[in-house]
Formats: sequence, structure tokens, C-alpha cells
Amino acid sequence: MSVETYTGSCHCGAIRFEADIDLDEGSNRCNCSYCAKARTWFAFAKGPQRFRLLDGTGVSEYRWTPPGELEPHLTFTFCRICGIRTYARGNLDSLGGTFHAVSVPALDLSPEQFAAIPVRYVNGRDGRYDETPAHPEAI
Repeated sequence: MSVETYTGSCHCGAIRFEADIDLDEGSNRCNCSYCAKARTWFAFAKGPQRFRLLDGTGVSEYRWTPPGELEPHLTFTFCRICGIRTYARGNLDSLGGTFHAVSVPALDLSPEQFAAIPVRYVNGRDGRYDETPAHPEAI
């Protein structure tokens, strides 16, 4: 396990952040209705100290409660100026309590670094985050 500090931002720079992430641990692509439409690709900064918002002047938020759930799992953030999704935050014991799901495309990485990140496909559509969906290639 190799946690490193990465920087990231939205397109216009009105949201800038640092996140301590182990990219070798992999990333998630989900097939729930939100993630499928947004083509979401997340890596996790586990624990509240592993994410630092450097500039949040563009931050706007969206919360969605999945059908059958009492509350949202995540609060998604995006830039109100350029529209780019940057990160989401939530709280799960298995991820160290408060965590940030960082949008991988918002990270400042080289093409080689992006290509090396393992991807795990999860079945959020059926609330089965522990299993691969039937058609991961469609995510």
C-alpha cells in the first residue's frame, strides 16, 4: 500500500484540492443511475484528514437518495462555474468514517498514471457494492 498526495481541480480552477490516495488500491466505477449517467470514476481518500480543499470558491453540491434508502450515501460536488464534478464525500466505517470519493479525471495525472489505475466495477444499481454488475463494459 502506497498512499501518495495528489492534486486536482475542476476545469476553471475554482475548485482545487489535495488528496492522499493509494491509487494502487484501485478505483471504482458504479452502475447506479447517477454514476452511470455521469460516467463516474472515483478513487478514495479514506479518513477526513486525507482530503484538503485548497480553493472552494466554485463548489456546489448535489445530494441524491437512492430508491428504498432513507438518506443519500454521498454528497457530490461540482463546480458551479465550469460544471466539472470533482469529488463526493460520505461516511462509512469500512472507509475510515468520513471519506472523499475523488473524481479520478479531476486529478492532475499523466496519461500513464491514469492508465495504470486498477478499476473495480460495482453494482450500485442493485445496491450490491460487493459484486460486479452483469455488463461492466457499459459503465
